[in-house]
Amino acid sequence: MTAPSLTNAQIRFLRGHAHGLKAMLQVGGKGVTPALVAELGQALEDHELIKVKVGAEDREARRELIDSLAAAADAVLVQRIGHTAVLYRPSRDKRQIVLPRA
Repeated sequence: MTAPSLTNAQIRFLRGHAHGLKAMLQVGGKGVTPALVAELGQALEDHELIKVKVGAEDREARRELIDSLAAAADAVLVQRIGHTAVLYRPSRDKRQIVLPRA
């Protein structure tokens, strides 16, 4: 499965939904591990839209970690602010978020 492509309106819609969410996962010093990717995949399957905190101090290292997380989980990076990233992937079984039309 590949990450869906989203329009700007759909991204704005998802950012609005993510505003009140708390971070579900935290990436630490070990970086992107298979266990973290599995946990991220399960969280995306259950919730579709999640926040992830990334602990890297360097801005470039954070960006690379977030990009590799999104790619490993076939998710779309909706927003990145500081140490927090918002990821979206529609559920295979039970869709909860209905996106506006493209």
